Amino acid sequence: MNGGKDILWMSERSGWSQLYLISRDGGTPRPFTTGEFDVFGVVRVDTIGKWVYYMASPDNPMQRYLYRINYAKRGPVQRITPQGEPGWHNYSLSPTGRFAVHTYSRFGVPPTISLLGLPENRMLRTLVDNAALKAKLGTLRLGATEFRQVDIGNGIKLNAAFIKPPNFDSTGGARYPVFFYVYGGPGSQTVTDNWGGQNYLWYQMLAQRGYIVASVDNRGTGARGKAWRKIVYKQLGVVETQDQAAAARAIGRLPYVDSTRIGIWGWSYGGFMTLNVLTQAPDVYRMGIAVAPVTHWKYYDTIYTERYNGLPQDNAVGYDKGSPLTYAKNLKGRLLIVHGSGDDNVHFQNTQAMINALVDANRPFSLMVYPNRNHGIYGGSTRQHLYTLLTKFVEENLPAKANGEHTATLP
Repeated sequence: MNGGKDILWMSERSGWSQLYLISRDGGTPRPFTTGEFDVFGVVRVDTIGKWVYYMASPDNPMQRYLYRINYAKRGPVQRITPQGEPGWHNYSLSPTGRFAVHTYSRFGVPPTISLLGLPENRMLRTLVDNAALKAKLGTLRLGATEFRQVDIGNGIKLNAAFIKPPNFDSTGGARYPVFFYVYGGPGSQTVTDNWGGQNYLWYQMLAQRGYIVASVDNRGTGARGKAWRKIVYKQLGVVETQDQAAAARAIGRLPYVDSTRIGIWGWSYGGFMTLNVLTQAPDVYRMGIAVAPVTHWKYYDTIYTERYNGLPQDNAVGYDKGSPLTYAKNLKGRLLIVHGSGDDNVHFQNTQAMINALVDANRPFSLMVYPNRNHGIYGGSTRQHLYTLLTKFVEENLPAKANGEHTATLP
């Protein structure tokens, strides 16, 4: 940049991920973007017009927008995404920044992909409109969705998303079970204002059957600054578990929630979290499903694990403190573990270790192994079989109606 005199650098030195310019000759980094929000990444550097295009969402970390700033004139930041399009935007820019392939969706709204002229956001061509999918969605009786924050005390408020039953009783006369989806890994987000794909449709089906489906982003997840992200350093599975359990307790106190019917499920890091909350907060959850779970970080790959947890020989206490193997004896709720025996990401060894820990503790659980399936558990009819299994386990172990309630059908 600047004729090769400067380097563009993204750093958390201010406590937030922001862009800086650094002279190739050294010196103090000069702030290029500022504010108490995270820049999510640079999309394009236009060396002709001297623009840097980047993604951010200063007012709402659950959304994504495109901005640009000129590194020669250093004028004010320009928001390229129109103000009237809240939600989730992705852009693939041409080298000059004059054109972009733009993908836009919202929570519950499938993506539209179009070709734009920038910076005016001039619509040139719709590439994918997803009209057929949108039409099918329009025929369904979908549950209302809601974003909110959950106060877990000590000034900590966690972002959360809810899908409620289509016939939801807002007067408080009915009490519903809550089925949580968790991931919770470092820098991730599940509570985002974008299309949720196949899982969103599964959650809507569960909502039609009487469930509130919820997700909460614990500390350690992304888009809320350095301190928020890095609190999990050298203790993966500790703070995240505490936050998820505290959020479940808080949501369980809502007048329309039955705190005795709370369940949770997750995949990969989410499977790890599911096992942790079931064994570290056993009185909160009635059931859980752990798919392809990590069970101890010594079994996972070094480039990921050591970035967050340090070396196992230097942090043995941290590795054990965040492992569900340590707490297996506490399990009370109904548990289903699902894993592909050919998983080359989270090796099947993880589940074998958890099986041994549960057997040693004489704790009952259910197990489904998909032979030679990888981490995604795909192949043939595998996904249909898997989600049929998951649905049946939810309905049998987290009943949509409390004892004595009449099961009504949707009108």
